[in-house]
Amino acid sequence: MSTQRLRDEDYRDYSSTDASPEESPSEGLNNFSSSGSYMRFGESNSTTWFQTLIHLLKSNIGTGLLGLPLAVKNAGILMGPLSLLVIGLVAVHCMRILVKCAHHFCYRLNKPFLDYGDTVMYGLEASPVSWLRNHAHWGRRIVDFFLIVTQLGFCCIYFVFLADNFKQVIETANGTTSNCHNNETVILTPTMDSRLYMLVFLPFVVLLVFVRNLRALSIFSLLANITMAVSLVMIYQFTVQNIPDPSHLPLVASWKTYPLFFGTAIFAFEGIGMVLPLENKMKDPKKFSLILYVGMTIVTALYVSLGILGYLQFGANIQGSITLNLPNCWLYQSVKLLYSIGIFFTYALQFYVPAEIIIPFFVARGPEHCELVIDLSVRTMLVCLTCVLAILIPRLDLVISLVGSVSSSALALIIPPLLEITTYYSEGMSSITIVKDALISILGFVGFVVGTCLTLYELIQPSSAPIFVNSTSAFV
Repeated sequence: MSTQRLRDEDYRDYSSTDASPEESPSEGLNNFSSSGSYMRFGESNSTTWFQTLIHLLKSNIGTGLLGLPLAVKNAGILMGPLSLLVIGLVAVHCMRILVKCAHHFCYRLNKPFLDYGDTVMYGLEASPVSWLRNHAHWGRRIVDFFLIVTQLGFCCIYFVFLADNFKQVIETANGTTSNCHNNETVILTPTMDSRLYMLVFLPFVVLLVFVRNLRALSIFSLLANITMAVSLVMIYQFTVQNIPDPSHLPLVASWKTYPLFFGTAIFAFEGIGMVLPLENKMKDPKKFSLILYVGMTIVTALYVSLGILGYLQFGANIQGSITLNLPNCWLYQSVKLLYSIGIFFTYALQFYVPAEIIIPFFVARGPEHCELVIDLSVRTMLVCLTCVLAILIPRLDLVISLVGSVSSSALALIIPPLLEITTYYSEGMSSITIVKDALISILGFVGFVVGTCLTLYELIQPSSAPIFVNSTSAFV
């Protein structure tokens, strides 16, 4: 197999098309109709509306959901939910903009499918500014860069999440009982630093990412979905019981912590990278807008409800993940372990996107007989990189806020409105639409700058030590 063939066939960017390595995207070209239809890959590879809805929910529900109670604390019990609702509406609107622009260029250029990067590139080529047209190829590179940062950021967060939850389960094992209602003081059994737990997980994660087949990864995805769904049901079941008096909780928190809220919130809504692949794979793409609105309504309702309930239940003691606040009884310890298992398998799915962007670059420049060695070596180095970054920033709440502020804000808020302007400006746009898009991009940019700076400052000079108290135990 030649290096060029490897690049063109085995390492096509399947992460952007939601196709597996066994599927040939070229087959779908023959099924494309220039009449404006968006059935781009054919019936055999298409998904129903229900499957698309499930994939949409899965791509938006992860560790970000568990960090939202702390985000509400950083904004206030009133300001937090209202801000979550606004960010959710804006994020969904930006997703719809991206789909609309992709449709525009697919029909105009008679192309079967455009991913996020291609859509931005063609949007810059349609710009009335000659400098942007001449540098349109940078649009794809910028999107790829932020996708890599976002996905590898997810992987860093997974390392911290796994370490924190397993560390707490092991250290409180001596005080874990079958009674989930009595308040008890639990004496911790010191084990080791959370960063050492990350190193323990490292070889297992490396072995997991050696699974290069997307079809094989779907088995892990199903397992992750089941374990995380069961865990979420148990978390909601606990948070709605015996809610304390909320009168002491501030309606609006200090403005100094609001950027941390923004980073966590926009991180939670970061599912825009999956929008075009999901729309492309539908049997009836015309229904995707309805699926998008229904799915994101469910997601926003989950975010707002868990954010409110978690903060009401645990108050000022809420931690970076609500699982760390659950009682030290075997029922809820099992919830932590179940969700951690789901996150462990989700690592491979999130890792697939940056792997399919980065690995072809190195494979194409190496000798043909070393292709597999180079592939596995790059995978190992990328996993080690995410582990090292997690070790350097072992605060779950700050890692989530940093990833959300740096990359999620760019992909979800900054780029889509600017893309709409460059795509339709030459064809005529109302001044209201231009102002609306400019305001959304400015909002995203301000959140990007302020959120990143404040998170980095908090990392360098933390205002307070992390809290390690939950509702049924005082850690001594």
